[in-house]
Amino acid sequence: MSGSGYDGAHSCSPVVVQAMRRRHLPSVLRIEKQVYPRPWTMSLYLGELALPTTRCYLVARQDNRLVGYAGFMLSLDECHITTVAVDPVRQGNRFGTRLMLELASRAVARGATSLTLEVRMSNTAAQELYRKFGFAPAGVRKGYYAEVNEDALVMWAHDIDKPGYGRRLAELEAALPDRTIIEGT
Repeated sequence: MSGSGYDGAHSCSPVVVQAMRRRHLPSVLRIEKQVYPRPWTMSLYLGELALPTTRCYLVARQDNRLVGYAGFMLSLDECHITTVAVDPVRQGNRFGTRLMLELASRAVARGATSLTLEVRMSNTAAQELYRKFGFAPAGVRKGYYAEVNEDALVMWAHDIDKPGYGRRLAELEAALPDRTIIEGT
């Protein structure tokens, strides 16, 4: 995962977060091609969406435009964040925070006790976002991003099923300038 989830300024219109559907994929792929040197394909996303018991993919929309997406893979009680991406022209509007809040909530609801992800060593903005969610560095994967010859920082957040983590999520949500609308489950 490359962390394209940098957040800064606030948004104006309501942000809607909902489950990713096939109809969202053209917009997802448009962003994917802008933020990742080796973007996922339509068939890869279709394969992920076909595994709803172990996968969760969300999109964020504002003004009826898809502005970001994120997803995870669940394995027993560990949740691996597979992707977080925000349209480059919309970065800095806390879409990454909103997506991460909903991913973390859904991971806990599915029985996860920890979260993990990889992020580019050079992407300090994404690392800062993940630290807000309790992620801490746990190691380095040398050459993980082979297409750009960059290492990945492996980060983990533990005890996400405990009350303290729930309070952390509530504080992050309370700090948002406006409410996020969650559609469906």
